[in-house]
Amino acid sequence: MTYDDVTHLSAKIKPKQQKVELEMAIDTLNPNYCRSKGEQIALNVDGTCTDETSTYSSKLMDKQTFCSSQAASNVSRYAAAVYKKGELHLTPLHGILQLRPSFTYLDKADAKHREREAANEGGDSSQDEAEDDVKQITVRFSRPETEQARQRRVQSYEFLQKRQAEEHWVHLHYYGLKDSRSEHERQYLFSQGHGLAENTELIKSPSEYLMMLMPPSVEEENDKPMAPSNVLSMAQLRTLPLADQIKILMKNVKVMPFANLMSLLGSGTDSTAVLRCIQQVAMLVQGNWVVKSDVLYPKDSSSPHSGVPAEVLCRGRDFVMWKFTQDRWVVRKEVAAVTKLCPEDVKDFLEHMSVARINKGWEFMLPYDEDFVKKHPDIVQRQHMLWMGIQAKLEKVYNLLKEHLTPKKQEAQSAHPLLVSGEQRVNMAKAKVKQNYGQLEKEFQKQKAEMKSNDTLAKMDVSNIRIKEEPVSDEEPMDTSAYEGMNNGIVNGLHTEEDSTDSLNGHLPGGCIDRVAQELKAFVSSTFKKQFVLTLSELKRLFNLHLASLPPGHTLFSGISDKMLQDMVLDTGCKQILVPFPPQTAASPDELKVYALWEAGDTYDQHRRVLLEIFSKNYRVRRNVIQNQLSQECGEDLNKQEVDRVLKDCCVSYGGMWYLKGTVQS
Repeated sequence: MTYDDVTHLSAKIKPKQQKVELEMAIDTLNPNYCRSKGEQIALNVDGTCTDETSTYSSKLMDKQTFCSSQAASNVSRYAAAVYKKGELHLTPLHGILQLRPSFTYLDKADAKHREREAANEGGDSSQDEAEDDVKQITVRFSRPETEQARQRRVQSYEFLQKRQAEEHWVHLHYYGLKDSRSEHERQYLFSQGHGLAENTELIKSPSEYLMMLMPPSVEEENDKPMAPSNVLSMAQLRTLPLADQIKILMKNVKVMPFANLMSLLGSGTDSTAVLRCIQQVAMLVQGNWVVKSDVLYPKDSSSPHSGVPAEVLCRGRDFVMWKFTQDRWVVRKEVAAVTKLCPEDVKDFLEHMSVARINKGWEFMLPYDEDFVKKHPDIVQRQHMLWMGIQAKLEKVYNLLKEHLTPKKQEAQSAHPLLVSGEQRVNMAKAKVKQNYGQLEKEFQKQKAEMKSNDTLAKMDVSNIRIKEEPVSDEEPMDTSAYEGMNNGIVNGLHTEEDSTDSLNGHLPGGCIDRVAQELKAFVSSTFKKQFVLTLSELKRLFNLHLASLPPGHTLFSGISDKMLQDMVLDTGCKQILVPFPPQTAASPDELKVYALWEAGDTYDQHRRVLLEIFSKNYRVRRNVIQNQLSQECGEDLNKQEVDRVLKDCCVSYGGMWYLKGTVQS
């Protein structure tokens, strides 16, 4: 339809919103017009009654409404051009509106349909029944609106819609294309000046004029997105810092091999910098990187399904990620039973990193990345330490049983297993050591030959000397194998067996032992000055986290046994508190060993010692008992702040009772 064909057109505008609405007549006599369809639409919208409120008074859809919308947010670089007699006349534009058909009449038809259905349902009951139907009404008084609530209401979508609806329409008069008024308005599109002498701005070179016509765009600071969305192009993404690029990619992709990440970041990107950044936003699972839970569920957010806070969601998703570090398969019911989260949240966790297999469960979506594991053993070791810390936290929160911690054996796996078992990893380590076995064997034979020559020279001097034979210490057995020493029970730099004090390759040199002892003593001392009371289990978890923060090749990676760690705790001025745990306790042996700093060098040392003696006789104590005992032993009346300080250093409150830190059994 052209403007010449328009027989009826009305227009109205809302100036503040720059919103225009046009109403055009439809030629109902046109052979392309479907009359039966037009009558049906009019009947659905207005019903059988015809009054002033009817949309179609002719009982036929004979008009169409068009509403405007902003075609572009910034139109300062656009102009309307008219070419006349060899001259190009440009007029700057202040706004561009796009007209689209409005279908509000369909909303009116739906409303009519709902009214008819409600009337049909209500017509079944009689008037007497309606009068007898007495309903209880609850009267509520509205509270005064706070400033924060008012700001939320003002910024809400409903309030903005209401404000837009309250602005009154201004009706316009339409002038046709050939009307004299329209012709007069079109003359304003032509420049009124004649000759170039008056237009001094046009006496410029073509390049300068082009620069004036289209100046380089200067984006305002508030126009730049704070964080890219899902539709951000790769060109825009690469303008951001490397850390932001990695965070955005991982947040959208969820799971990605390192090789794919490097290809997305473009050529020339430093892989070392990428490795440093990726560890801030992702965790290593089966050689692939999975985005961290706190990146997907930031603080103060909640589940869209159940409303569970972000902290609980992160804990549940960490459990799913940890399960995939143990096995290729995860069962959804098992996850739901442990985490106690709703099925929708659990399904979201699993869909982030796995795919469902019929009658099998959920399988990790990517194959084991053996190349990355071989190229970056230091990263793999550090990530393994972090997972050990997370596992200890999950065990404490969810009270995990042994069946949850032991990976399940999969039947009839593929011919080429994608998951490397613990035994295979040990064999890989042995094979790696065997590569250097030849050099080690030569050095050993050389030392042996030197020892034999020394023994021959000193044979006559030692003939009268008797050597006292003593049993070899169980704690430090002689390591005569060049490669069997690799399999000495080290997990994350910490020995799992208490009696093992060997380092990674046998015994450490004296200077190295001193450095390890100094580093270990510094860690234990600083940790107990902050915590005061720790179980052996919690101390090992903190030590694993400390190891994860150290650079590769640090002296503490040589291997620290449980016994060495406990001895160092006692050497730093701490004492073991023999807490009388209840007989039915489910605590592990490491959780039953409680250590406390006996002297911190402050004014509260005596108070803490009294408190620790109380807990050496009682598993849990009430606050008034503690306060009375402190007053009797210390010979002074302590105020509430001082008692709170001592309790905060050493204890936690649970169910109205006080326990030493780490000894609460839920």
